[in-house]
Amino acid sequence: MTLRFVLNGAPVTVGPDRPGAGLDPHVTLLQWLRASGKTGSKEGCAEGECGACAVAFVGADAEGRARFEPVNSCLVPLWTVNGRNVVTVEGIAGPGGELHPVQEAMVQRGGSQCGYCTPGFVVSLFCEYYRPGRAGYDPESISGNLCRCTGYRPIADVARALPYPPADDPWLATLGEPPLPPAAVDSYDSPGPARFERPLTLTRAFECLAECPGAVLMAGGTDLMVYANQRYERWPMLIALDGIAELGRYEETPGEIVIGAGVALSQIEERLAAKHHGELASLEALLPLFSSRLIRNRATLGGGLATASPIGDSAPVLLVLDASVTIASAAGSRRVALSEFFLDYRKTVLGSGDVIVSVHLPRPTPRWQRFYKVSKRVMDDISTVAGAFALDRDSDGKVERLRVAYGGIAATPLRARAVERMAVGRPWTGETIALLARVLEGVGTPMSDHRGSGAYRRAVAGKLLERFFFETSEGPRAAEVRP
Repeated sequence: MTLRFVLNGAPVTVGPDRPGAGLDPHVTLLQWLRASGKTGSKEGCAEGECGACAVAFVGADAEGRARFEPVNSCLVPLWTVNGRNVVTVEGIAGPGGELHPVQEAMVQRGGSQCGYCTPGFVVSLFCEYYRPGRAGYDPESISGNLCRCTGYRPIADVARALPYPPADDPWLATLGEPPLPPAAVDSYDSPGPARFERPLTLTRAFECLAECPGAVLMAGGTDLMVYANQRYERWPMLIALDGIAELGRYEETPGEIVIGAGVALSQIEERLAAKHHGELASLEALLPLFSSRLIRNRATLGGGLATASPIGDSAPVLLVLDASVTIASAAGSRRVALSEFFLDYRKTVLGSGDVIVSVHLPRPTPRWQRFYKVSKRVMDDISTVAGAFALDRDSDGKVERLRVAYGGIAATPLRARAVERMAVGRPWTGETIALLARVLEGVGTPMSDHRGSGAYRRAVAGKLLERFFFETSEGPRAAEVRP
């Protein structure tokens, strides 16, 4: 198998008869870039936390328009860039070495000291410079980029002062073409035993799983590749799912919203902001807190659910929205309620030949929704406790339906079913909340670790329920999800 992609406007070929041949499928784009002399991209953490390795892909927004998307190259297996258009910091300057407006602004406004993080910031700001429909300063344009010495003010000043590209900007021509879909990678045999596959159909994915029972499925790779980088874990076959169109669909019907398991979180974020006006308010509240935009441009709902982390943030939100998932295998497909999906720590109902195809959210959605994340940092951090809540009340103000879900207080994300059952038919009052809080004390098995003690986690779970009541009860501070 020969790998072909565009790097900084020039075609690149990597294969058996080319320099760099024999690359293990676990080799990341960052590792290949640096070994090939493109050392502007740096390795700061190898887990997608610092952004020093940021590169730009030509991708698509929720409307299908081409755009530059910043991603962490330390989390991208090299073979996933087959057929893609990639820009690194070396390609941003003009052909004669003249600085790009973003680079010039970083110089003029003092946006660099040691320079280690500067290439990542430049790439992220480059993507923001060309963002379709850009108007004003977006603080998220540099989210996920860590600076240890310059300080963020001068870099934020650059983002605030970005001009708009002139009509003759050559990069606009790149964005004028429709983005290419991911190209297949099939049966690439490295010198070692490992293989890498990017099937374009579910049928081919099932064949790959049957051929190699130890194969590992990869969606965005934002979690999986951390294990490859930092624990040096290796798998006999990596199967990238980002080329399967069925996993990228997004549909709305009167009865449900269907989100493909492979839709990037950044695209979900855009769709919710543009269309729903609070229909999925808890999901809207979650997404800006889900790591950084660099991660959200690759991460997916399906990947997060399959990872089954007990401290994952998306599961509690989907649980209170009564989500279900469609799971497919060579034998057919089935629908599973998400509340029945998690079995034990990092264990789910998924079998060795199963693929999550889509997430289904029934309509109408609950009238009141909230998501709260308790962590040491507000942004880009792992939760100590995450809580999601959804409520409907009848005309008398009594609870018709209450959904309560948490991450971080048990071996799996969980629904507090005893609390939910106790609430039905009761008035939404402080007395009811006090009763529910006592029931909640018996829910979960919170552990102690460096993020918080078990006692702290249990106390936080109760306080989040109280906060939800405070924000949805009658009074001047109450606020409904939708106007």
